[in-house]
Amino acid sequence: MKTSRRRVSTSSSSACSSGSGSLSRNKQEVELGPVCFRRCDAMTQRKRLSGSRQHGSFGTQEDDEDPAFTQPSTSQVQRGLEKFTPAQVDQKTAEVVQYFLVKDQKKIPIRRADLVKHVVKDYRNIYPEILKKATRTFDQVFGLKLVEIDTKTHVYILINKLETAEEASRINPTNPKMGLLFVILSVIFMKGGVVREILIWNTLKKLRVDAGVKHEEFGDVKKLVTDEFVRQRYLEYVRIPHTEPAEHEFRWGQRADLEVSKAKILEFMGELHEQEPQSWSQQYREAHSTPDSTQASTSSQR
Repeated sequence: MKTSRRRVSTSSSSACSSGSGSLSRNKQEVELGPVCFRRCDAMTQRKRLSGSRQHGSFGTQEDDEDPAFTQPSTSQVQRGLEKFTPAQVDQKTAEVVQYFLVKDQKKIPIRRADLVKHVVKDYRNIYPEILKKATRTFDQVFGLKLVEIDTKTHVYILINKLETAEEASRINPTNPKMGLLFVILSVIFMKGGVVREILIWNTLKKLRVDAGVKHEEFGDVKKLVTDEFVRQRYLEYVRIPHTEPAEHEFRWGQRADLEVSKAKILEFMGELHEQEPQSWSQQYREAHSTPDSTQASTSSQR
């Protein structure tokens, strides 16, 4: 299979070739060939939350602390509901649902501060009731689950609750950007959960995707990986302390932990190299030892 700079195929219909890359089981080294842009359907939900070590995702800490909003008590919500008609509450709920859906198209996590400021506004005293109704709408109408991935700064994302570990991921396998992301997540996982950025750039360069050259499909590759994927919480891009010039490393982000199955990545690697997933014993244990229970709290519990 030839990889074109114009379009990187992510088709899942063709078989993976073992000659496209090599991987050492002992040293857990990863070298991925062009075929790795295929079979991006090997990505599904996981229910695990990693600590937040984001690099430049949501502005300053002062903005994230949301000092102007205090979560109303149950009695305050009850008193607040007396000021609005059911129709008004339903209308505001619909606006909140629309806001989430628009943001989710670009995989942008939503901060409570922004939601209250731009949408909830004068209805802030009944915010918990509106969010509860919005959560029910996502669940019953759209098959989505509203998850709070950061309980300190109150950041939310939508995940597809109808998917199981055996079904396809929300990451669109026909989207070349998501194919690129899949390769990066696979390298990070197979290398133990954290890699220096130079390894990622070298891996992508072998796929004819050079971080220093504008790509016809991806544009500014470095910006896509270190900015867009980071803002979407698929990746964490963290400076390594005491390095001069500054060096960075990549880890899985919170959204990846929720949406991507490490077991499916191992299945993909097994097909790629014609080996059983158990061949990579360390990764196999990690992929199958994580509890299925979601550690992130859902908005209905807030």
